Amino acid sequence: MMPTQRPSRDARKSPRWFDLLSIALTVFFVMVVVLQFLTAQGMTTEIAYSDFQRLVAAGQVADLEVTPTRITGTLKMPGAASLLPASDATAANRNGEPSRFTTMRVADDRLADSLTAAGIRYSGAVDSAWPGMLLSWAVPLLAMFFVWNLLWRRTGGLQQYTKMGRGNAHILVQNETGITFDDIAGIDEAKAELRQIVAFLRDAERYRRLGGKIPKGVLIVGAPGTGKTLLAKAVAGEAGVPFYSVSGAGFVEMFVGVGAARVRDLFEQAQAEAPCIIFIDELDALGKVRGAGLTSGNDEREQTLNQLLIEMDGFKSNSGVIIMAATNRPETLDPALLRPGRFDRHIAIDRPDLNGRRQILAVHTRHVKLANDVDLNELASRTPGFVGADLANVVNEAALHAAEADKQAVDMADFDEAIDRAMTGMERKSRVMNAQEKITIAYHEAGHALVAHSRKHCDPVKKVSIIPRGVAALGYTQQVPTEDRYVLRESELLDRLDALLGGRVAEELVFGDVSTGAENDLDRATAMARHMVSRYGMSERIGLATMSESPGPLDLPGLGGWRGTSCSDDTARLVDEEIRRMLDDAHARVKATLSTQRATLERIARLLLEREVLDHEMLQRAIDGTSKAVQQDALAPTGAPTGAPTGANIEAGEDEESCSG
Repeated sequence: MMPTQRPSRDARKSPRWFDLLSIALTVFFVMVVVLQFLTAQGMTTEIAYSDFQRLVAAGQVADLEVTPTRITGTLKMPGAASLLPASDATAANRNGEPSRFTTMRVADDRLADSLTAAGIRYSGAVDSAWPGMLLSWAVPLLAMFFVWNLLWRRTGGLQQYTKMGRGNAHILVQNETGITFDDIAGIDEAKAELRQIVAFLRDAERYRRLGGKIPKGVLIVGAPGTGKTLLAKAVAGEAGVPFYSVSGAGFVEMFVGVGAARVRDLFEQAQAEAPCIIFIDELDALGKVRGAGLTSGNDEREQTLNQLLIEMDGFKSNSGVIIMAATNRPETLDPALLRPGRFDRHIAIDRPDLNGRRQILAVHTRHVKLANDVDLNELASRTPGFVGADLANVVNEAALHAAEADKQAVDMADFDEAIDRAMTGMERKSRVMNAQEKITIAYHEAGHALVAHSRKHCDPVKKVSIIPRGVAALGYTQQVPTEDRYVLRESELLDRLDALLGGRVAEELVFGDVSTGAENDLDRATAMARHMVSRYGMSERIGLATMSESPGPLDLPGLGGWRGTSCSDDTARLVDEEIRRMLDDAHARVKATLSTQRATLERIARLLLEREVLDHEMLQRAIDGTSKAVQQDALAPTGAPTGAPTGANIEAGEDEESCSG
């Protein structure tokens, strides 16, 4: 049983003529009724019964129609108008023509005699309730019918409600994704595990003959952009079996029971098409842990999750239906989803290492015309922490930059600009800084670069810039690790802590005052020191005890489940004291380094003011004292405190890639 296809565009537009006709008929009918009502009101004048008696006595009535409740007649002109009040006379004498009038009938036994005596021709009639009923009931009902019919057809009518419980998954067959495992690089372990799933779907008997059972569910876990959905598309391209793709948020609707019905319908379709794959993207939208919120345990989302658990556990081992799901928040999933028998196999996709990044860049540059100077190994080393989506964006930005410059091929300069844009944002050439701000930023970044260069365990400085980028960065110092690191020693963390404080201490040393540019540096330095004290056991006074401040999977802020600090007030105070001590020690070390290398700091700052951007070679020449001298009048006198730089918010220390790792 295949899922119901969406109606074509022509089918959706076919009833449009009926909608327009319904609107036109409704408007026309209402206008006709209103016009008739207004016309009747304008031609007939309502008068008092006493005025009617005077008109009869004066012989100014031409003819009458008498009903049990009303008397309607025609006036003679011109003498009739003088017998009526001013307002009624004006209405009755419109254009000097005979006018109709009406009045409520009063119990009068002499009415027939007076009419006969006056020689007035009159006739009787029966009151009809149809006109009033038509105006008060039929017209509104008819208008409501047309409007309701119009809205019903626009929302899909009965078909929309009959399809509400149907699964809304998209079926993809082998050639529709256009992606295979050859298009994925940097995650070889995950590909190997999924190749086994594909092999089982292609040749299930190979595994069954030895008593093996394929996992019922595969959960792909990883950070955003690491390729979870891409892996699922590759499985669809490799397996050659029906592939059902649905979002976790697509099950839950505002109507109670719809989500569970959709789950049932999806699994019925999958069983009919077995062997096949069901892929649920963003599983955390559906499978969050139950009972963690303020709502009752019987809400719509939990009913949908319960139905999913039942369907997954009810499959037979030889049904040939495999459930795949992806999430970047596995800690929020319900434990019942993760147990064996449901999602048996968990595939974790980590950020790619150096070799993985090189492979990913090779995949994304296959169709890009590269210049001879492009080195993928160099690009991979300059993009630590980048995931597949980031690297794809870097390649695309480099190609766009080269096309904008009308180049014949994408060269290394284009990739440099793309990496800088990915790390720190677009260049803000329109942001004009005054001379004092520029000098402050130059010394700030020079302090970062010099301290990082003088520390043994810091990553090499690749680039230093004082060109504003992004939203708040007025300068940055970019460091590139020589290799991927997964474990850091205490001495390495202390060196990185020193590099973070280099900009702040340089401002103190040169100007005798500080700016707001070190805000980001201080935040990161404080966080690093706190982790060293409370998590890594790198404080002698605290010892090996750890103080967790993070919530558990069932602890939601604001709902009474926040764990908070797992230590006493005295211990928390001691942790704060150790953090301050660690930062003060780093401050003292950095100040000693910059004081002894003051001349080098001045050279780097002057060169930054002249060039605005320094690469690794230029920085090394400035440190060695072999760079070209800069005019001394470009700076304030050495050592003279020039005061705090002007400007309300200087973000000179927004280092996107620094020693904090």
